[in-house]
Amino acid sequence: MSEESEDQTLICVPGQILCAASEFTVAGQGTYEKLGYIHATLAGIVQMKKREKNTFISVVSFGGGATVPVIGDIVTARITAVQNRMARCRILCIGKTALNRTLRGIIRKEDVRATEVDRVEMHKCFRPGDIILARVLHQIELNVFHLSTADNELGVVVAISPSSRATWGADPIPMVPICWTEVQCPVTLVKEPRKVAKVVPEKGESLKKSLALF
Repeated sequence: MSEESEDQTLICVPGQILCAASEFTVAGQGTYEKLGYIHATLAGIVQMKKREKNTFISVVSFGGGATVPVIGDIVTARITAVQNRMARCRILCIGKTALNRTLRGIIRKEDVRATEVDRVEMHKCFRPGDIILARVLHQIELNVFHLSTADNELGVVVAISPSSRATWGADPIPMVPICWTEVQCPVTLVKEPRKVAKVVPEKGESLKKSLALF
């Protein structure tokens, strides 16, 4: 992509390589960087905007199109799998905007918390079915995002009691945080470790509505 093409309307499709990434060429909304190149995540019109020394490459979807998170966005996600080195999740909301298509997230061990990173045990931080708040670090590939819960206000906001997880068809029972590393079932008093998010009460109450997603 050259400067001469700035006056032309450039149309792209998802996954298309737009240009080489560099120190001064930055992937903006509707794009992601992979293997030294900037790719499109949407079908739409390519835009180039210069700010000081940097050129930001973005894609505007036809008709305003699908919502995708950008670096720094806070997303709500549901944990789908927990492994030794990472947790996988499905992104449900970007900010307050609910998604109607599948976007996936990955939280690596080193991005779970800000301190004692080498002592993180993934199964003690997340369990499948947990609802979490996380920050977008960057886009790994089309529809897959690298997330972080390192900030105090990020992490698990809704965890389901093991008693209701074990009973098919049972109503989910949300566990109650008792510290920043542990939650407890209000019925059985069973405790489980978690990386608990430090959320204000109003936000926590609204996020409990996410139980309907289980």
